[in-house]
Amino acid sequence: MNERSEFRLTVSCPDRMGIVARVARLIADAEGWITEAAQHTDTEAHWFFMRWVFSLPDGGDADLAGRFEGLAPELDMQWSLMSAQARPRVVILVSKEPHCLTDLLARWRSGEMPMEIPAIISNHRLLEEVATCYGIPFIHIPVMPETRDEAFLRLQEHLRDLETDTVVLARYMQILPPDLCMEFRQRVINIHHSFLPSFVGARPYHQAFARGVKLIGATCHYVTQDLDAGPIIEQDVARIRHDDQVADLVRKGRDVERWVLARGLRYHLEGRVLTHGNKTIVFD
Repeated sequence: MNERSEFRLTVSCPDRMGIVARVARLIADAEGWITEAAQHTDTEAHWFFMRWVFSLPDGGDADLAGRFEGLAPELDMQWSLMSAQARPRVVILVSKEPHCLTDLLARWRSGEMPMEIPAIISNHRLLEEVATCYGIPFIHIPVMPETRDEAFLRLQEHLRDLETDTVVLARYMQILPPDLCMEFRQRVINIHHSFLPSFVGARPYHQAFARGVKLIGATCHYVTQDLDAGPIIEQDVARIRHDDQVADLVRKGRDVERWVLARGLRYHLEGRVLTHGNKTIVFD
């Protein structure tokens, strides 16, 4: 029996009759064996989304890609075909808070996160020891008001040199410049310590405490030029007691941040997130 490899296909296009049948026919003609299939239609936007996993004979992906290149213009289709064994190169940006970074590194080392980490980049040196413990190169790029533009140019150059597929802001407390956001569009993932769109910006736990909320949350989202307004990938909440203080909100919030960032990043790495405008479809 010929050796086979597993692939992931994602598709988004205007909704119309027969999309599933035509895609299935292409895969069948390439001797594909479908093992997972999910699709969704946004009835208001009249837009169709799908994510399929299937195996192909070795080398069959090139033939299938050629078939999709022929079909895509006809259906106005955006599509991606990737190896299910791919390990994207993920650069993690941090500042001073270690909880999201250490959680991701533990999941990565245990094999839970399908990624490579070529570097950890920070505007402080406080977490350099953590990177060293995991054997990951640490790059320090300080960001000062008078050198901000130069610092972000250096950061952008490093991301290019590292052949970065995805950037994760694991509590990186700097606002990225528009050029960087555009170059890595839908490839920069942030964890915001608030259940967006509530309490945008800095010190959201203090804002939540002052408002007297009964739930706090965290939001994993793609970064855009608009602060904390990119497409949302994942969210979760924790309940707040009447006698909780700001420190309790921060403590509970850190737990939620870990869970939400880990889930959101995994969905992204596994090709489970499709975007349309400012909305996401997550095939979890």
